[in-house]
Amino acid sequence: MFRNRLAEIVTVLLFVPIFFEYSFAQKIEGNNQSRQNEKVRPVTIPISIFTRRELKENQTEEFVRAGILVVREDKDEQIILSIRSVSSTPLALAVLIQDDLTSNINLQLDEIRKFIRNLPKGSRVMVAYLRSGSLQVRQKFTEDLEKAAGSLRIVTGSSAFASVNPYDQVEEALKRFDALPTGRRAVLLVSDGLDVSRGVDSSSPSQSVDLDRAILKAQRKAVAIYSFYNAGSLTENGNQILTLNGQGSLNRLSEETGGRAFFQGTISPISFDPFFRDLNVALNHQFALTYLSTHFKKGYHKIEILSTNPDVKIEHPKGYFYK
Repeated sequence: MFRNRLAEIVTVLLFVPIFFEYSFAQKIEGNNQSRQNEKVRPVTIPISIFTRRELKENQTEEFVRAGILVVREDKDEQIILSIRSVSSTPLALAVLIQDDLTSNINLQLDEIRKFIRNLPKGSRVMVAYLRSGSLQVRQKFTEDLEKAAGSLRIVTGSSAFASVNPYDQVEEALKRFDALPTGRRAVLLVSDGLDVSRGVDSSSPSQSVDLDRAILKAQRKAVAIYSFYNAGSLTENGNQILTLNGQGSLNRLSEETGGRAFFQGTISPISFDPFFRDLNVALNHQFALTYLSTHFKKGYHKIEILSTNPDVKIEHPKGYFYK
């Protein structure tokens, strides 16, 4: 059976670029020489590596010994080709803001601008607003971080522009990644996460068809989605059911694509600053992992990534749809 040569990953993780790139050679064991000619295809996904202490105590280790990584697709072990870091793979990031969020979001614009300006050199950024029935792109993907930061505008905050389904526009935004090379891809989604396109009673995370489609598209395009919750025109009245449905949807979207969702209880955050501190850590722990898949059957393929270090947690897409 195919296995990876034993390779131990040591990464420097202190809000600075991670300097390494590993290539993993194939190894054939036993009498399975016939698998040498097995048909394979490359798959690239975003992964983030943390220690459990970091996640629990919100502290960043200077060194993380990730141990030996094992990738399984549909329970079958696959061969890792490479893990590309910040220095070798610039980030492509789409910043998406729902246009009917409450006006307090406008107080966070300086924090968002600061975050964009401080991204590593070579990062590509797109800025767009989610509106009813449309995606308003303010800035196409650009390496001019100042230009991208300057394209931010205040939100309308009006229910007239309310998107009854933010995930439809998320899907539209994901198409913009097609013109970019594979690698480290991410979305920062600022939204209330609420999908009422099929009625308020069908707004739970398990009932949104468009949420399902957005997850599958993000997985297929290897885009990790990080989401910030902020109340919108439909959730600003404090309706707990709607708020929890929106937050649950954002959490599912982020968790299943290899990202993370950020909340401050059930209210709009006073400041995005603590969110951005955690997000910067997450992005500086992010790698582009490429492995060889032995599966060519159309449909959904489940991914599992493990480490021999029990103290390590790996965030990654839960799978992807192949067609």
